[in-house]
Amino acid sequence: MLEQMPEQVREKEPLVHVITNFVTVNDCANIILAAGGSPIMTSDIREVEEIVGISQALVLNIGSTDTVEAMTAAGKKANEGNCPVVFDPVAAGASQLRKGICKKLLKEIQFTVIRGNISEIKAIATGSSTAKGVDADVMDTVTEENLESAVKLAKSLSARTGAVIVLTGAIDIAADADHAYVIRNGCQRMSKITGSGCMLTALIGAFCGANPCYPLIAAAAAAAVMGISGELADKKATEQEAGTSSFRNYLIDAVSNFTKEQFERGICIETY
Repeated sequence: MLEQMPEQVREKEPLVHVITNFVTVNDCANIILAAGGSPIMTSDIREVEEIVGISQALVLNIGSTDTVEAMTAAGKKANEGNCPVVFDPVAAGASQLRKGICKKLLKEIQFTVIRGNISEIKAIATGSSTAKGVDADVMDTVTEENLESAVKLAKSLSARTGAVIVLTGAIDIAADADHAYVIRNGCQRMSKITGSGCMLTALIGAFCGANPCYPLIAAAAAAAVMGISGELADKKATEQEAGTSSFRNYLIDAVSNFTKEQFERGICIETY
């Protein structure tokens, strides 16, 4: 079923309402378009409920902190209509303001998926974090040695929140309370561009919008597509002796041109 997910996005062309930060809004829109979805990027509280009413998924990203009321209104409306809601708690533990925003949104909105780096997920799970701004602390890196504890963290938080947890980094984890996928796709260069995490969150929104009944599989498939696309983009950037700006474009190109054959050949995933 995993390999069918990318094609279903192209077939269903889900409308994804994204409230995100001003740094990555363009990249988030483009990654949804590349996958075959249709993005709408509005944060005006006077229209967000109406827009959610016609959308197949909602993505909320707190990279910018001045749209919380619009996020809350949009999230509640999405819950009323059983529209999947994907949450990106950017820099969740970096300030008391962001901690408060996460607490408010988690209390008032039922999220379908929560996607963050391990420092952000730990901040939500425990209330503390060692995050370096929007980036995960180097001490929080998921490795083969601490993989089991990271999976337990994701499953535990899923049981508490009712959301699928997607924990991303050198190794990606997608988990609900009972099951987990471990995805070993991606490349180091993805951490060198702004917004790769935000783009993945938007991509998860598109996949969940096309497959609302299977959020765990949709989220795992989106993470795999992003990782494989990163590998393809990295290979091209190396061949072209290109820098990070070109890599970002190659990454979006790879998602745009993604095939079932690339998915089946490139995916490195296991259940845990």
